[in-house]
Order: sequence, then structure tokens, then C-alpha cells
Amino acid sequence: MSLQTHFIPSLIVFLLSFPSYYSLPGISEASGYDASAGRVYPWYPSTIQGRNFGSKIMSSKMGRSLAAVKTFNMNDYGAKGDGSDATEAFNNAWKAACSSSQGSVLVVSKNKNYLLKPITFEGPCKSSITVQIYGTLQASADRSAYSKDLTRWLVFENVQNLAVEGDGTINGNGKIWWENSCKVNDDLSCKDAPTALIFYNCKNLVVKNLKIQNAQKMHVSFEICVGVEVSGLTITAPADSPNTDGIHVTRTQNIQISSSVIGTGDDCISIVSGSQKVQATGITCGPGHGISIGSLGDGNSEAHVSDVTVNGATLTGTTNGVRIKTWQGKGAQAT
Repeated sequence: MSLQTHFIPSLIVFLLSFPSYYSLPGISEASGYDASAGRVYPWYPSTIQGRNFGSKIMSSKMGRSLAAVKTFNMNDYGAKGDGSDATEAFNNAWKAACSSSQGSVLVVSKNKNYLLKPITFEGPCKSSITVQIYGTLQASADRSAYSKDLTRWLVFENVQNLAVEGDGTINGNGKIWWENSCKVNDDLSCKDAPTALIFYNCKNLVVKNLKIQNAQKMHVSFEICVGVEVSGLTITAPADSPNTDGIHVTRTQNIQISSSVIGTGDDCISIVSGSQKVQATGITCGPGHGISIGSLGDGNSEAHVSDVTVNGATLTGTTNGVRIKTWQGKGAQAT
């Protein structure tokens, strides 16, 4: 069947109502890092009101005093970048940067390959922090390394005023997981697999210009986050790779996803319960299952998603366009 291209000028979903509502906190003032200037500056998320989705979630520099930043290079903490295990070095570098009282920059060097087992970069941190990824982060192919938690590989948790950026690559090394999926082999029992990159309970977050490929399952997930700007991502996996959603949004408020290219074996973007004020603009999607809200209402439960805008998306060779997925149950309301 020949590939089809669809251009979606604009879709706005103002309220989807299903049976567990999540009350999400407001957005507070924060500071960010200007890579070009090498300095920390204040920036503020702006609330999206009503139908006015024209303003960016993150505003620009506000003219306050600038502070110097401290740089931490992963190589200085023992990471060799030759494909050997760098998990401990990354963990130690993160702890040093997170505990710094001044703005911090963590650098992953260009033309280096760092093997990582599951790792959580945990906050809260004492100041704003920027992670600059210029090299390659590659997941361990040893499935036993994930025995403590099959659902996670790289996690940023409880961090405010965080930027993760650079032209480097995050490689989930997912082939070994796909081969052992019950969706590929009916004789196998269904088991979970790691999401490559998770942001959990983060506020005032910027993620931009990364290449994320071949995730074990989902590529990037934003969970219980507030004030998020995502731009310039390139997310790729084979069309037959199971459950490899590009960007997953759950219980997250005020998130803008823009100018990104996504082609995987599942949804390019999936938005599920508890998410509010979600913008997706300038998205190139395909292959994959399109852009989805849901599934919602599983197990006859309540689910709420509101203020979703998809504007200027181009979908090529996808199984769907922009859709809302629901389970049968207590009914739905969309206004």
C-alpha cells in the first residue's frame, strides 16, 4: 500500500472527561541556562489561558543579574567514553553538580560512547542545572541489569530548573527487547520493557535538539511535570518495533512540543490521563500510529485530559492521523 501524507492544520481539544482526576500544582518562577552565553538567567513559564495558545510556555531573558556557572565533565569522574560502563561516573558527576550552590553544567563529550545501566538523576538540586549531551549514551544490552525495575533506563526525578540539550544521541539498544516481546512472538509471555528517558515530577524543564533512537519501549516520557518546553527532537525506531511511542505525556501540565521529527513503531505522541494545556506544533510524524489522546478510561476508570492543541502536523505513512482512544465504560464528554 502506498504511503500517504496528511497535513493537520489545527486540532484543539478543550476538555476530555473520563472517570481519576489529578490536581496539578501551579508553575513557579525559575532560572535557566544560556549555553551561548555560558551563564544562568531567569526564565518564566507563562500560563496558557482559554484559546490563546500563541505565547511560548517559556519566555526569554528577563534582564536580571547574571550568575556564573560551574562545569562538570563526565570524563573527570572516570567515564572513558570508549563503550565501557560509565554508570558510576555519571552518578558521581550528577551528585556533584546537583549539590552545587551555583548553576551547573554537566557535559557529555562529543565523539564519545558511554554505556549506561539503569540510572536515576535525582533531585532536588541546589540550583539550576543543564545537561549538555554531545556524545552517545547507549543502553546496556544485558537485560539482567534491569532486574530491579524493568520500566526505566534514564530517569530525571524531582528536579526543578533543568535543561537537557545537545546534538548527541541517546540509544536505547532496543532490539534485544523487541525480539523478546509477546507482540513479536506469540509464544512468549508479555513482560514490561524500559522507557528510554523519563522526566518524573520535574518543574521548569527544557529538552531540546537531542537524537533519541531505538528505545526499549517508549522513547521519552513526561510524568507529573509542570512547565515543559520540548523542541528539535529527532526520535526514530523501526516501524515494526513494538510499543515504541515517541513522546508520552501523562499527568503533565503546560507542555509545548515543537519542531520535532518522530518516526517509530507506535504513537508519535501519546497524551494520557491528567494532562492539561498540551501544545504540539510543527511535528513531522511517520512511520507510526499518529498522534493520540489516550487510551483513556481503562478498567471503567475516570480520566481527564484538557486543552490540547495540535497545529501544523505532517503525518506520512502512519496508520492513523490525530485520534482520541477510549475504552468502553462510564461515558465521555468533550467540549
